[in-house]
Order: sequence, then structure tokens, then C-alpha cells
Amino acid sequence: MQNQGLRATSRGGHITVYEAVRAQLDPPLGPVLRPFNRMRARRNEVEYRSSEAPAVTPEEVAADVSKVEALIELAEKAIPKMPRY
Repeated sequence: MQNQGLRATSRGGHITVYEAVRAQLDPPLGPVLRPFNRMRARRNEVEYRSSEAPAVTPEEVAADVSKVEALIELAEKAIPKMPRY
């Protein structure tokens, strides 16, 4: 978004960034990108409504490790190719 002259605000920033990236890259990268939104929402749920949300389990984290690795791999490939403004 920064390369396009856009800036996410602190209010709703993560969801805005996700929606912008998804709009530009899904397809073809939807299967890699979609887990980010679920993980983002889960983190938000635990952090801001901790008394209502169940704790994150080791199994939940283990199930997401490969998804996080795929997101990191995608970022490592894409970021160096982005033009700098």
C-alpha cells in the first residue's frame, strides 16, 4: 500500500491492509492470503476480549505454522520486487 501512496490508519489498519492486498492478489494467491485474516481476527479476539475468548492452544498454533511460513515465503519473494517510491 505504501508503494501506491496509501496508508492504513491505526483504526482498522490490519483489516484494511488485508482487504487491499486480497483485492489485488486474489486470485491467484487467495489460498496463501486467507489464513492471515482468520489469524488476525483470532489475535484480536484474544487480545481485546480476553475474558470471553478461549485461550489459544498449542494445537491451534501448530496448525497455523505452515500457513505463517507460506505468508513469510510470499513476502520474501514479493517485497524485494516492489518498486520504491
